[in-house]
Amino acid sequence: MTPPRIFASGQDWSANPQAMPTRRKFLIFGLMAFGQFLALFDIQIVSASQREVAAGLSAGPDEVSWVQTAYLMAELVMIPLSGYLARALSTRWLFVGSAMMFTLSSLLCGLSWSIGSIVAFRALQGFTGGAMVPLVFAVGYTLFEGKQRAMIPAILGTVGVLAPALGPAAGGLITDALNWRWLFFVNVLPGLAVAGSCAVLLRVDRANPAMLRRIDWAHLAAMAVFLAGLEYVLEEGPRHDWLGDDTIAIAAWAALVGFGLFIERAVFSPVPIVSLRPFRRPTFAFACLFNLVIGFGLYSSIYLIPIYLAQVRGYNALQIGETIFVVGFAQLCSTMVAATLSQRIDLRWMIAVGLSLFATSLWMTSGMTSQWGFAQLLVPQLVRGFALMLCIVPAVSMALSGVPPQDLGAASGLFNVMRNLGGAIGIAVVNSWLQDDTRIAAARLSEALGHSGRAAGDALAVLGARMGTFTPDPTHANELAGATLARLIGREALAMGFDDVFRVMAWMFILALVLVPFCRIDPGAPPPADAAH
Repeated sequence: MTPPRIFASGQDWSANPQAMPTRRKFLIFGLMAFGQFLALFDIQIVSASQREVAAGLSAGPDEVSWVQTAYLMAELVMIPLSGYLARALSTRWLFVGSAMMFTLSSLLCGLSWSIGSIVAFRALQGFTGGAMVPLVFAVGYTLFEGKQRAMIPAILGTVGVLAPALGPAAGGLITDALNWRWLFFVNVLPGLAVAGSCAVLLRVDRANPAMLRRIDWAHLAAMAVFLAGLEYVLEEGPRHDWLGDDTIAIAAWAALVGFGLFIERAVFSPVPIVSLRPFRRPTFAFACLFNLVIGFGLYSSIYLIPIYLAQVRGYNALQIGETIFVVGFAQLCSTMVAATLSQRIDLRWMIAVGLSLFATSLWMTSGMTSQWGFAQLLVPQLVRGFALMLCIVPAVSMALSGVPPQDLGAASGLFNVMRNLGGAIGIAVVNSWLQDDTRIAAARLSEALGHSGRAAGDALAVLGARMGTFTPDPTHANELAGATLARLIGREALAMGFDDVFRVMAWMFILALVLVPFCRIDPGAPPPADAAH
């Protein structure tokens, strides 16, 4: 009996990948999407467990922050590089090699013996995992057409938002149940399964090894210095007074010089590492701008809400996970809606509605108090989750539909790096905003208490009387009362700081609507179904 064509592993479909059986296409796409999930999931998996990692490796808070920064820096470099490597090595072997090295580096992270070793292994993990992110976009647009292709942005958009959102909560649970080393060990078996399956099934193009002998090393070095330097500045800037710190100032200048050389090589190199040809399409350029804004809002909101819940409400990892999970639920519910609408209405209307709803959700969140929890955050988060898919799906469709096959890798890498850059910029900026706004709010609250001296004195007297039940020493009771009042002022000021940040972010999304009318979709562009032929 002849086995089903889905398991005909020896057959080479690189000449016409769209001729594959549909089940095989979905199997390949599902495996690659799961690999992408692993890579994105690991971005944030350590964020809730940095204290445990630091204790296990005898590291300080500034040192352990590099466990996160190293991954992001390396991933940001690999994402745009993946298009060139896919053409040189073939998508099959680049993805399989990336999955294998991601798995090995995850194992090495779990076996780390010092802060230096885990930072090095996390950089390797981020660099190899970064290749899996854009490759799945390019393969999806190569394999599918018509209505099936319309599902790609919705599915990958859901993966792209769910993975980093679930990372902190899952990481906290894993650390509580086992220990921090299992944050990395959990990748081993899934990573091996993805690599082994794709080695057998993933045959969608052919390698061109001659490209490896023609690598423009100056272009590669410039890109690495530019992206890694920019990520370093954005990650460390809020903690170290930005350009007031000598190391950050040097990194900023290096990134600026690297950017200039990167652009020069992209224009004049005979074989550029990253082709800028996709930017010749105005629709692609606008889609990248939208993706930058989406990345800003997506990663900033994922970053801010858990911090509010932990620092203002005192929630643990499980409570934080239960509270923010509704964003993912809303996304799943809106996936089919977004995919269907993308085939029936003008994509500009769709992204305009998405940006408006996202701005609405941020404005609703800007009314937080120090008592908000699951119930109060439910509606804003549901609106934000639904809005995300209405933003991501049309942005992906505008960016990749109609792109010639030879440019799909470069276009996918550039498009994805814009979202990551938006996220890096967003987290750095909202960190600074939150610190500044909290200080201003604390000063205003202290000033208000100073003007109402009698009310403040009465409050201290009441607190002192309550503290007197715990200690017989009146002086100690008054000190405890003063410390308690200071903590209350700090908590309220922090809540007010969050409100100011979310309000500014809402205005940013409202201003992004100005770009929508100028995003003219080229009527002469080939329809999506022709892009892979």
